[in-house]
Amino acid sequence: MTWMDNSIMKTRGAAGRKDGTTHHLTEAKQGKYHYTMGPYSDPVLHVEPGDRIVVETRDAFEGAIKTEQDKPTQKCTMPFLNPQNGPIMIKGAEKGDAVAVYIESMVPRGDNPRGTCAMIPEFGGLTGTYYTATLNDPLPEIVRKINVDEKWVYWSDRVTLPYKPHVGTLSCSPEIDSISSLTPDSHGGNMDLPDMGPGSVTYLPVRSAGGRLFIGDAHACQGDGEVCGVAVEYATATTIRVDLIKGWNIEWPRLENDEVIMCIGSTRPLEDATRIAYRELVRWMEKDYGFNKWDAYMMLSQCGKVRLGNFVDPKYTVGAAISKKYLVMK
Repeated sequence: MTWMDNSIMKTRGAAGRKDGTTHHLTEAKQGKYHYTMGPYSDPVLHVEPGDRIVVETRDAFEGAIKTEQDKPTQKCTMPFLNPQNGPIMIKGAEKGDAVAVYIESMVPRGDNPRGTCAMIPEFGGLTGTYYTATLNDPLPEIVRKINVDEKWVYWSDRVTLPYKPHVGTLSCSPEIDSISSLTPDSHGGNMDLPDMGPGSVTYLPVRSAGGRLFIGDAHACQGDGEVCGVAVEYATATTIRVDLIKGWNIEWPRLENDEVIMCIGSTRPLEDATRIAYRELVRWMEKDYGFNKWDAYMMLSQCGKVRLGNFVDPKYTVGAAISKKYLVMK
């Protein structure tokens, strides 16, 4: 028995323990990629709870940065970054439910796969930006192309990094707004959370009929905070399995893996994102795991863990987690 057999997705999902049909969302089938997530775009796929989807994602620059001589300011137009696959409609999803997305695998796509990292003027954690206005000159515009395979990210002759892929942007649709794929919020979005990779389940609140799932912005690796504003962005074949948890009315995204449960908050300033994440975790522990609210609050002061997604996007993302070993009733 694996941890997934006892996961919320498996024990409470509408599909039960059955695997459904496998779908292929290719570039050709996707056609137009999206730069906003909302209730107005035409669905590209209809699936049942329990179905598996192999998604061909494009990199955050939609493949426009081909060499280290290409400059993002010349090849890309803001805010048309982070192209999203979808929307994917999940049968039976209604407001007040939660969509579960289990990431099975992420494989580099293309001949001799290469990732892209870049420094972009007025973007990143250590420079003046549109939101953090300064009179300092922008940092230089630099592009790195990096070879990638399913084991390693070949950063340079000196440094080889482990291949630790994750999905940077994952979301159901907001109820009425259409929100930029660069922005995270309570619907999910561009959270850039390194935990959201193979072997994890993300739970997203349903606010529009069918859920309208969007996915994109794959990273071959990323440090906490994504400090320069760009991870190792790359195109993938990402395999996910989706399910539906009826009547689980969550306010913010949640995540679980074999070790932890986690709540995810996104806003500015960074401390308020942390407050959202910890508040939601206290509420989750109280409602589903039988903790007294104030005991959970004090206990998290001793054993809570915080993961920094990004602090470069229009809103910052923090995940607050607790080890599953502390949730078991004795």
